[in-house]
Amino acid sequence: MNNQRYAQEGWYEPLQHEEKAAHRPDRHESDTKPKRKKRKGLTPARIAGLVVLLLLLIAGSSLAVGGLRSDSAPQDSGFGVEIPSFGDEELPTDPEDFFQQYYVTVDNPTEAEVKVERVSQSPDYQMTLTPQPDEALSLQELYEKCAPSVISISGYVDKKTGYSWGSGVIISEDGLILTNAHILEDCDRAVVELDDGTEYEALLVGSDSISDIALLKIEAEGLPAAELGESASLRVGDSVAAIGNPLGESFRNTLTDGIISAIERDMTYQGRSMTLLQTNTAVNEGNSGGALFNRFGQVIGLTNMKMMSSYSSIEGIGFAIPSSTICKVVNALIRDGEVRGRPAIGITVGSIPENAKERYSLPDGLYISMVSKGSDAEKQGIREGDVLTAVNGIPVTKTTEVSAEKDKLEVGDTMVLTIWRDGESFDVEIALVDTNDIYS
Repeated sequence: MNNQRYAQEGWYEPLQHEEKAAHRPDRHESDTKPKRKKRKGLTPARIAGLVVLLLLLIAGSSLAVGGLRSDSAPQDSGFGVEIPSFGDEELPTDPEDFFQQYYVTVDNPTEAEVKVERVSQSPDYQMTLTPQPDEALSLQELYEKCAPSVISISGYVDKKTGYSWGSGVIISEDGLILTNAHILEDCDRAVVELDDGTEYEALLVGSDSISDIALLKIEAEGLPAAELGESASLRVGDSVAAIGNPLGESFRNTLTDGIISAIERDMTYQGRSMTLLQTNTAVNEGNSGGALFNRFGQVIGLTNMKMMSSYSSIEGIGFAIPSSTICKVVNALIRDGEVRGRPAIGITVGSIPENAKERYSLPDGLYISMVSKGSDAEKQGIREGDVLTAVNGIPVTKTTEVSAEKDKLEVGDTMVLTIWRDGESFDVEIALVDTNDIYS
């Protein structure tokens, strides 16, 4: 971290537009009749307008990369966080000052509010993962097969003329749509546009901010559903391709390709921990909720996060939710409308830079940057600024090691955390709580 000035990680932002919604008539909630859009040719005026739009998008993206997104703007559901790093000579005298800057402290994370009208889905539907076929596809074959299953999503906020734009994937012939939860945050309407331009009002089956997955439903039949593959079979170096809608409608169904850069990349963002696939496949704002395909044309991930920098260029570090996670969450959303029974410790932890460890005489372990309100960890007196050195007697220096121990247990089970504070170590027994109890 000494040589890295700023690192920023953030959702792929759903693009924000102001002009289009003003011309889109309001629809009744019960109106699910598709509307076919007319495509217009590229006149010189439209070409000039596109050039101006691209320049504005580039400027807007630079601003987004440069600082923290405001939570006060309801339609601005994309965000990024900068984490400063210091050289040895720059470390503050007080370790608390250092970690307050090194870790961005946020309010206790809450479930993103999605106000789209809900609909129940038959529990008979079960998402399953399909084994890998024998023959790989060329990129041309992959695009021809998979592009029709990738759609665009516009999320609208009540009494706002603007809207957010993202991507989604058809997962059933009768209209189940998979996307990112953050695209729909604070939205009360969602409009889905298919590959052929047909539009549908969408209803919400369920959403889960912890995994950043949302499930929509449109009234349609015979749709080109994507096939989900097994992310567990992936290896670093495997070829993958992304199809999504970067930078708005002008670049719908863009194909980019790359490789799997890492299989289990543990990311903590806004107090939420996710284990994601890492890829160097090019993705940009608007790719949120789009599909990451393996070379057999199967969805093995849902793109949702990227690394950015305000100090230097960062390219080719993107992330996707693995299909193994998608399958579990989708089946839970269909069954219950939410994900239940997921254990949480109630603390947010992160690694400690070597120079900070030496400067402040800290032990090997993980820095506790937040303790969730309502958790048993809070009740048992664990504090922000403590260092977690072991879980159930097993030393930990990586967040994945903590998750591995937690995932062996269920809600209500207890685990022993070894805490270092002010030069002394002691054990604290805490009970795991349901994620929904502290994040909803």
